[in-house]
Amino acid sequence: MTLMPWSEQLELGIAEIDTQHRVLVDLANALHDEIHGASPRCAVIGQILESLVDYTHNHFIMEEVLFHKYGYAQVDAHEAEHSGFTGKIMDLLTRFEDGDTVGQETLEVLKDWLTHHICVVDRAYLPFMSAALASEAAAESVPG
Repeated sequence: MTLMPWSEQLELGIAEIDTQHRVLVDLANALHDEIHGASPRCAVIGQILESLVDYTHNHFIMEEVLFHKYGYAQVDAHEAEHSGFTGKIMDLLTRFEDGDTVGQETLEVLKDWLTHHICVVDRAYLPFMSAALASEAAAESVPG
């Protein structure tokens, strides 16, 4: 059983962002599988947590670059969401590295945050971003 099965509900329709979201969900599921496996390995859990931190950071940078490029009005609020999640996941990683048992807490944070962020917060920028990307594609297709 997975933590978060991928579903159409999680798709925004922007290929690069959907691909990155799918990787984040896959990492959350890999963490779940390792934590709930027959013989959980701390080293593997640590590697998955580090991968989550790194990949999340890179994903957030990519989104924020797009927001600034196209002038998204809610960029500050969205960046604050990203910063809050980064702080949570870094805290969990630090606690794990210090020997705390944070597996179930981490899974709950990941599932709740990813679901809410993708389905509510990211979906809020969808009309703006879709229009900006369509406008850019149209401008690039005009012979010049």
